[in-house]
Amino acid sequence: MIMFSTLSVAPKPYGLNPNNRNLLHPPFISATTERTRALIMSAPNRQSRISILPRIDLHMHEVIAKQSQAVSLLPHQNAHRKPDFPPLFLEEAYKRCKKICAQNAKTFYLGTLLMTEEQQKAIWAIYVWSRRTDELVDGPNAEHMSSAVLDLWEQRLESIFDGNPHDILDAALTDTVFKFALHIEPFKDMIEGMRMDTRKFRYENFEELYLYCYYVAGTVSLMTVPVLGIAPDSCVSAQTIYYGALYMAIANQLTNILRDVGEDGLRGRIYLPQDELAQFGLCHEDIFTRKVTDKWKEFMKEQITRARYYFKLAEDGISHLHKASRWPVWSCLMLYSKILDAIEDNDYDNLTKTAYVGKTEKLLTLPLAYAKAVNVNGICLV
Repeated sequence: MIMFSTLSVAPKPYGLNPNNRNLLHPPFISATTERTRALIMSAPNRQSRISILPRIDLHMHEVIAKQSQAVSLLPHQNAHRKPDFPPLFLEEAYKRCKKICAQNAKTFYLGTLLMTEEQQKAIWAIYVWSRRTDELVDGPNAEHMSSAVLDLWEQRLESIFDGNPHDILDAALTDTVFKFALHIEPFKDMIEGMRMDTRKFRYENFEELYLYCYYVAGTVSLMTVPVLGIAPDSCVSAQTIYYGALYMAIANQLTNILRDVGEDGLRGRIYLPQDELAQFGLCHEDIFTRKVTDKWKEFMKEQITRARYYFKLAEDGISHLHKASRWPVWSCLMLYSKILDAIEDNDYDNLTKTAYVGKTEKLLTLPLAYAKAVNVNGICLV
């Protein structure tokens, strides 16, 4: 599941109780704006049924710091470190990445068409590597999956970052890595997420699920922020923008989970907090029997509320991306949030139906997203 040496799993993030202000301390609060702080304090008080904004744990904080530092050092890096691939070879590598993205992620691909050419190529390369990583666990050859396979894939990743790609698709990522100073840590963390996916099919609470969402989706957001760029006149810290991208990835992954509940259930996988299912009088069998009851509808309303909350938190950070990136990112945010609308339109039946956004609605969303992207009044951009 996506929209991306063995690492130890990072500590579980803690749920924040909006009534306990003592928990709102750095490193989390130092990376948020006053608007986000106000959102936290005004969040719905339903701690017994829905976890509110888990604290960013130290590991995520360190990864963001490493990536930020790598980007800041880019102008001082030695040019000779970048591999010298023949131009026609690179052109073909990116063309293949584009084709894979267009065939397998239509909504995502639509958003990339709004980017600059250099951004498009880099995002396609990151997408293809993330998809190939994901398919090790969920693809047609997943039955041959083992820890040794992921270990070899991680060694291959290190070769990419050393400038020695194994194939033409890897070469596109190698070029991107050196061009945008991407740090290897988010990529390694994504592989760790695949390890998690091979051994864990139930999530006791939202803290566990949040950690999974970081590994398989939040990591992708950390990979792409250097490509998207930060507005040079932004008055907030780079980390605020990275956290905004992280929240958007969490929201996207939660939306994926809600859209695919029925499909995942057929594979014996449940990406929903077990304690919250129990609070609504639900269990695994309710998913496996695919019956949409009143209890299920009420449960889904809460899960949709949480996903929308993370979309809202993301807005602060993405509003400070470089102006060339804000329109495609806003388009992605708004299109993904419409999947939640589609679940509601299906009367919360995501057990036998798959929510989707039609092509016409996608096209109508683009001008609305553009208006959001250019309307930066009050965001302290000039």
